[in-house]
Parts: sequence; C-alpha cells; structure tokens
Amino acid sequence: MITKYGYKIIAYTGLFLLLFIILSLAFAATFLWVLTIIIAVVFVFHFFFFRDPKREIPEGEKWILAPADGQIIKIDEVEEPLFFKGKVRRISIFMTIFNVHVNRMPITGKVERVEYSKGEFLSAFKDKASVKNEQNKIALRSKAGKVLFVQIAGLIARRIVCRAQVGDRVQAGERFGMIKYSSRLDVYLPLNTKINVTLKQWVKGGSTIIGEFE
Repeated sequence: MITKYGYKIIAYTGLFLLLFIILSLAFAATFLWVLTIIIAVVFVFHFFFFRDPKREIPEGEKWILAPADGQIIKIDEVEEPLFFKGKVRRISIFMTIFNVHVNRMPITGKVERVEYSKGEFLSAFKDKASVKNEQNKIALRSKAGKVLFVQIAGLIARRIVCRAQVGDRVQAGERFGMIKYSSRLDVYLPLNTKINVTLKQWVKGGSTIIGEFE
C-alpha cells in the first residue's frame, strides 16, 4: 500500500522517466541513458519510501504508541513551556530514509493544539534540531493523560505533512501525516509516565508501546 502523500511525487517522477526514455530512444546518447537509469532508480525508490503497511494497533487507554517508525535516539527530562509548562519526559525517534515515514497518533483523544513553525534544516541527530529546525507541534489530551509530539524536519527532509486540526477527535494508531525524506519525531510525556522503550531500540509507528500513563 502506498500513502496518498506520495502520489504526486511518484507521478511527476514517472513522467520525467517517460520523457527521458523517449529522448534516449530518439537520440541514442550515452548521457541520456545514464540520466534515464538514475531517474528510473529514483522512481522505483519512491514506491519503497512511500509505502504504508497495515499495522496491528494495540488497544489500551493508558498505552502510548510510537507515532513513527525509527530508532530511539534520546530519552531524557526537559522543560516544555508550550503544553505541559514544566518538566516532562522526552522520547526522540529518528527516521532514516529507509523507514516507513507515515506518522500515526500515539493516543486516542482530542487535538488541543497544532502549531507549525519554520526553521533550519540541521541534522536531526543534533540537540539543536528540536529547537531550531522546521517543525510541527501537536498536543493531544485523553482521559488517561496528555501528550505533545513534534514532527521535526531534518538535513534532507524538507516537507512536513500534517492533516490534524484543533478540535479533531482521533484514535490511537490513526494516520495523520508524514515527514518526507528522513527526519525526527519528539514525544513529550508526563514525568510519571512509565517508559517501555530503551535507547537504540527500533520501534514501529502505531504498533510499539513506548509508554504507559500511571
């Protein structure tokens, strides 16, 4: 299954590929065939990159699911002035270009805040990326607790997609957007949250339980 967020890019790449195939056949130039092969590789890669596999969604009001595929690169305590207005636990998930990039809701609840801000495109591994990079913050509240998570653009990623809006009622594991071409997603949780993941662990969006409300 391919996510709808990739349809346009795949279509454009396919048109470029068709054009260069025609040019290569018409002029039989070596450099045209080289470009055609490169475009063909990019075209095929996009089917892999924009894949959107089905996931088994765990059911539990207190469970907090990973909103993205990737590797846990940070678990720490930080100040969060926007939604929690105090100290929180932060879990950072880094997505390589080989991970599924469709993002999913971590809990069932109501969207209370969506805030997009432009910024730089530092490497997503850097601590400054969570402050300086282009990002989109989404705040959710449920009966069990609240979560703030942030889509952060990376060195290669230049396009954050989010269709969540304030007032929406969402389900845990529900698709809501993606970050195109490698990125990072930070999840902010209450201090008393039980953390169920460890550093360097690989997680799956909408499937891995990263925490549990007390």
